[in-house]
Amino acid sequence: MCHKEYVMKKTNKKTDNQIIKALTIVCETAKSDVNGFQWLTHFVNYNKFPDSLAVVCIFDTNAELIAAREQLKDQYISRLIKNELERIDIKVKNIRRHVSFDTEEACNAEHDGRWEDRFNVK
Repeated sequence: MCHKEYVMKKTNKKTDNQIIKALTIVCETAKSDVNGFQWLTHFVNYNKFPDSLAVVCIFDTNAELIAAREQLKDQYISRLIKNELERIDIKVKNIRRHVSFDTEEACNAEHDGRWEDRFNVK
């Protein structure tokens, strides 16, 4: 994700902090409820918010992600994210458009473990 450096507006910073708190709740819940789930992160362009909000959920291995999908745990995590965002008055039309899944294993194999490269963050 290429983006320009900019000073975040005070209201955007407040919203971002709320998103971080909401996603931290999701992360802790998913770590205890979903085998292989490790962490998550988010990206957002506040000029196109909330449509630009993207949450990436990271599993340890590809096999654990496949198993989670077979058990519909990806849908469970997406619902957790949607519910926590709604608690802070952030509504998205289709949560599946905003949530994606990846693995540490894939990042290690394809980007030598460099998440910045994988996410294309400059």
